[in-house]
Amino acid sequence: MSHFQTNTNGQTVGSGGGKTAQEQEAMPLATAVGKVPGNGNPLMGHKFGADPYALVYGGRVYLYMTSDALEYDSEGQVKGNTYSSINRITVISSDDLVNWTDHGEIAVAGPQGAAKWATQSWAPAAAHRVVDGKDAFFLYFANNASGIGVLTADSPIGPWTDPIGEALVTRSTPGVEDVTWLFDPAVLVDEDGRAYLYFGGGIPEGQHEWPNTARVMELGSDMISVQGEAVVVPAPFMFEDAGINKHEGVYYYSYCSNFYEGDRPQGSPPAGEIAYMTSEHPMGPWTYRGTILKNPGHFFGVSGNNHHAIFRFQGEWYIAYHAQTLAKALGLSNGYRSTHLNKLEFRPDGLINEIQADYAGVPQLKPMNPYERIAAGTIGWSAGVRTKAAAEAPEVPAGGADLMAAVAGTDGSWLALARVDFGQPGATAFTASIWSDGRQSAIELRLDQPDGKLIGTLTIPSTASGWSERSVNVAAAEDVHDLYLVFRNEVEEDLLVGSWQFSR
Repeated sequence: MSHFQTNTNGQTVGSGGGKTAQEQEAMPLATAVGKVPGNGNPLMGHKFGADPYALVYGGRVYLYMTSDALEYDSEGQVKGNTYSSINRITVISSDDLVNWTDHGEIAVAGPQGAAKWATQSWAPAAAHRVVDGKDAFFLYFANNASGIGVLTADSPIGPWTDPIGEALVTRSTPGVEDVTWLFDPAVLVDEDGRAYLYFGGGIPEGQHEWPNTARVMELGSDMISVQGEAVVVPAPFMFEDAGINKHEGVYYYSYCSNFYEGDRPQGSPPAGEIAYMTSEHPMGPWTYRGTILKNPGHFFGVSGNNHHAIFRFQGEWYIAYHAQTLAKALGLSNGYRSTHLNKLEFRPDGLINEIQADYAGVPQLKPMNPYERIAAGTIGWSAGVRTKAAAEAPEVPAGGADLMAAVAGTDGSWLALARVDFGQPGATAFTASIWSDGRQSAIELRLDQPDGKLIGTLTIPSTASGWSERSVNVAAAEDVHDLYLVFRNEVEEDLLVGSWQFSR
């Protein structure tokens, strides 16, 4: 490993000595899977996340997703996703749409969840409003297809609590008695302060063209109650996945069409596509307009259900959707979904241009500032790195238990950040919050690629144990570059990074 020396504060300030540059570059490096450098999609390469829903708050986009996770059979082989054990919601956020901060998972359903009455948590929706002068956040979720619950928090990342102790929408809710699937919520808080909940799906026998299982109803002013009766949204060939947006005074209801294989009338939505309708009122009447996003199989070669969320950020419109691209790259493709992002454009006549899904994703909105403290769970691309709550370490780091730490367990694993702006003059030092269990390891700081220019090596000595702040001098860190943190471990044990920061 690299040599190190210690300053008077016990911090590592050593250089990247010990191995020549050629030897360092020849050492094995992990390979990115799913999300590869240069591409923005899928948004994460270290975990799955499905059924995205977007909330814009405080200059960031927060995406809430069904926490798809690998399921195994009795022989330890990965089996198809049954969705039956999903009781958490994954949250990530970004202010540039390429580097995403992993905020971990919300424990929603089950004995360890906020809503102990629920068994699953699928397809979330989130909303923000000011209540009594304070920010309030609301997270709606589907308890499988039998009802919809709601959690509340004072922050977009929680902690979350169950304010009513039961489902918000059930079979006894007026107007939903004949809805096949009570799930897939979406929420709209209108300019006048009134709020609306959209939900539903499924196909009653023989009603493929007009299932009439989509619903909208008004929420109470407290956002945790419903009022009146749910009203049918007459969406042709409706299957699932409610979406609601408002643009220039027009309400846009969007959904996924069903997979009926029989004849469809001309102008009907094809199977498994995102279709939309418009109205001058949040509860209709609605006019069908067409489809805007083909099934993921058309773009990525892996078909499946199609789920989306449309949102506006920094003056531009985007669509988040899922596809089984990470699973495909892992050789799985049996129902494990990953969230993607592409731009959406409204035409002058108010209609929406068809979206072209791809791996490239969207342009990065701004460079990253490395002189702010960065949570190590912020990742543009990665290989061999996972995340977990820093609080799961034996000690809580100085940055707090809410941090999601980057975990490197193998030599040559790495994470990268896109377009980091070191400026002129550039950085002269790097500091990180590290948890180690007492074996020597190091973090190489490289530019533009995993084996790119080495600007410094932070060495963690074998005498280190627990959380500590460690620093290293860096050189030639100037202007805008992709930044790679390459982990070098003597043994295959976890090294946790809680947060990091450069300084001049």
